[in-house]
Amino acid sequence: MRRVLLCALGLLALGLSTTAVAAPSNTAAPATLAVIGDTPYGAPQVANFPNDVTRINNDAAVSRVVHLGDIKNGSTECSNAYFQQIATNFDAFADPLVYTPGDNEWTDCHRANNGAYDPLERLARIRQVLFPVAGQTLGQEVAIESQGGPIVENVTWSQGGAQFGTVHVVGSNNSLAPWTGNTAPTIAQLAEFDQRLDADLKWIDHIFAEAHRTKAAGVAIGMQADMWDPEATAGFDEIVKRLAQRAHAFHKPVLLLQGDSHQWHVDHPFTPGDPGYGKYVLPVDAPNLTRVVVQGSTSCPHTYLRLRVDASTDAVFSGQNVVLPLGTSCDSATLPGGF
Repeated sequence: MRRVLLCALGLLALGLSTTAVAAPSNTAAPATLAVIGDTPYGAPQVANFPNDVTRINNDAAVSRVVHLGDIKNGSTECSNAYFQQIATNFDAFADPLVYTPGDNEWTDCHRANNGAYDPLERLARIRQVLFPVAGQTLGQEVAIESQGGPIVENVTWSQGGAQFGTVHVVGSNNSLAPWTGNTAPTIAQLAEFDQRLDADLKWIDHIFAEAHRTKAAGVAIGMQADMWDPEATAGFDEIVKRLAQRAHAFHKPVLLLQGDSHQWHVDHPFTPGDPGYGKYVLPVDAPNLTRVVVQGSTSCPHTYLRLRVDASTDAVFSGQNVVLPLGTSCDSATLPGGF
């Protein structure tokens, strides 16, 4: 039975914490997380996903798992039964699991081959099935701070001396891509976007405020959307600007974890001269931000990112990819580098 966590009156709505100020985080013990995204895709990977869970469970170094969204591919049905199947898989993780939604499980469910669902109804279902208790992880159930309100999926926690958080930002232009039969977003679609964008901006502020308050050595923020993928950017503009402002003011290392485009990639898009710099008009530069796009399950080899957090080091964050065997020739493909 899942435990219901009670929050102090008024603090949940304000996004404030009831905990005392922490000691400087460079005294925290290092930690290792497994980061995955865009998985499982298609019937063979769905069937193999329990093996992925077992493989990560067997990694003794890992103490938490983060899934960056897209729990299905973009051409299969967004059914209740499938959502429940993934929830059951997630609950098999021996470590706490933090999941942030992707576009394939709600935004894109308007497509005929996805079942022609109302995306907003699917979003409500995702929240019901995969976020049954606000402020509690899946897998091993531990307390975690949730933004609460309708955006229960936005969370933050401290680990390894760094402040972690997830922000619900998805592909398909952050859900502004018109749904089937429309040439522009609907009124309901825009209302959801506006509500979530406002919550996301406040949550980014809160994550960095917590990092300042606890003297965290670094900040790591995960989301589904690859905001530098070559597509429309209007849905991401304000998120990118806010990240630049907060990272610039933080000075210490910031890690932005994304999925969506499936191909392993590391860059510094808030640093002048970086190939990703210039896609957005930034209010400030932030050379302390590193962006990592994790290897999706449609790329070879099939991997998870073993993310290391060590507050005693200058970089704070480092990572290496680990193969998740599929029993195919893909397993012997060249392993992407680390950072």
